[in-house]
Amino acid sequence: MRMRTRVAIVGVVGLLVVGYLIWHVGFAAVFSAIFAIGWLGFALLYVLGLGLFALLGSAWWVLVPPPAAQGWRTFFWARMVRDSAAETLPFSQIGGFVVGVRAAILEGIAPAAAAASMMADITTEMVAQLVYVCLGIALLGATMKTAAGMPSTGWLITGVSLAALAAASFYAIQRYGGGMIRFFTARFLPQALEHTDAITSELQAIYRATVRIPASLLLHVVGWIASGASTWVAFRLVGAHIALNSVIAIDSLVYAIRSVAFAVPNALGVQEAAYAVFAPLLGVGPEIAIAISLLKRGRDVAIGIPVLLLWQTVEGKHALAAARSAN
Repeated sequence: MRMRTRVAIVGVVGLLVVGYLIWHVGFAAVFSAIFAIGWLGFALLYVLGLGLFALLGSAWWVLVPPPAAQGWRTFFWARMVRDSAAETLPFSQIGGFVVGVRAAILEGIAPAAAAASMMADITTEMVAQLVYVCLGIALLGATMKTAAGMPSTGWLITGVSLAALAAASFYAIQRYGGGMIRFFTARFLPQALEHTDAITSELQAIYRATVRIPASLLLHVVGWIASGASTWVAFRLVGAHIALNSVIAIDSLVYAIRSVAFAVPNALGVQEAAYAVFAPLLGVGPEIAIAISLLKRGRDVAIGIPVLLLWQTVEGKHALAAARSAN
């Protein structure tokens, strides 16, 4: 209950921040930019979002060795459920990870394989995001040299360095920390020792493969760049004619800040504030930046709600089948 209360409080604060930003910039200006996109423009963003899920699902799929791997569709679906839960429900990203594993298990993936591949997928996505952020910093520097002056990026470089250290530590624990994990599990959660051993074994099989990790990393890098490209399309649709490299610079920094604020449900307020801060550096008004953020949230909800309803239908069928088997 305490955790739920904290999540609710953080979520309400995030909504208040979003409301304040819209009020401060101007309701008319923000919603005028949103409505400028039209239904066809929003449909285009929707299709681009589905294409992005195809890349992200592929990055997860290539990690799972046979015979545990199912078809590509399984991981495409599980990734959609994972992100839909994180972006639509009042969960943090961690809640989305749990739901994504559950969706993969319901599609026939063994629990240990689902959990282990999810952990490896999170690792490759973290590293790919670091590559994307470094690309964004480089593009920002190149862009601002021809603009009004380059702001200090020392704090960005420091943040990237800390994130790289965290990613390296996360990888090291998965790859070489099996004995330590087993020791602490046996000491504090002995009932989970069998499951922990199975997950550790699956992780080792994934990391021993010479191609799977680089393939997943490459797909995630392409996915991050595709995400920036879809944001560029959104800017164009609302009438902001800025270069693709400038949008990627903004988008990478926004998602870096979102990652730091992973405990905030749906990054409410964080995403909007980040867009409002960074977009004016490249000559885009804050009303356009906030409109883009809200459009992306609208697209996520339009994808997420049907996905979660379908997932709940699958859960219901699974529960009924289990009840019949028990009787």
